Amino acid sequence: MFEPITRTTASAAVFDQISTRVLAGDLAAGDALPSERNLAEAFGVSRPAVREAIQKLTQAGLVEVRQGEPTSVRDYLRSGGPELLPHLLIRGGVPDPAVVRSVLEARRMIGVQVAGLAAARASDDALRLLGTAAERLTGSEDPVELQIAALAFWEHLVDAADSIAFRLIFNSLRSAYEPTMTALAAVMVAEVGRADMYAELANAVTAHDPTAAEAVAATLLGLGTAAVTAALDLFDSREDT
Repeated sequence: MFEPITRTTASAAVFDQISTRVLAGDLAAGDALPSERNLAEAFGVSRPAVREAIQKLTQAGLVEVRQGEPTSVRDYLRSGGPELLPHLLIRGGVPDPAVVRSVLEARRMIGVQVAGLAAARASDDALRLLGTAAERLTGSEDPVELQIAALAFWEHLVDAADSIAFRLIFNSLRSAYEPTMTALAAVMVAEVGRADMYAELANAVTAHDPTAAEAVAATLLGLGTAAVTAALDLFDSREDT
């Protein structure tokens, strides 16, 4: 059922194997995990490594530990948080189209709100950093480098919004998105290649105009969403034939 672990980060490897099986449905909600001792033997690691992995799985909402009872699998759709998105996004080395769409939808909705808050709250220091980040989007034509520059722009925009909740959500979305950057590079040029719109968004935030900032953010993020959605639809249609 499990493969022996030879890596030095044993607890992380145990977490990866168990979480992958839970998220894939191989271990269903309500299933009991083997005992700590049996898991250690199956993975070929120490019991402390298994214990640490179980703690991480519990924090992620994937399993539940009850005194005197076996550790059981939880329904992650009811108990998990956005930190699971990176694990859900890539299945067998391939992005999951449904999860990609979901991340893009959340990104667009949250990005618009972040832009409005940034326009209302940005400090002079935040505006300076945002302007510099927008300028960097004009310095490259490489699609991956452009995505990295765009992420840096959004980092500064989230900082300018001064919202801890949006910052943590952004961190999860970024972690989910980063592994797909190379695969989506050509498609995302429709968005990250629009340095003019990033400059327009930076200007709206600098002018402290939330309405304009939200409108530009919605249009800008909509470009990437539409491009990736079209690519996914084309992929789906080829799979069906």
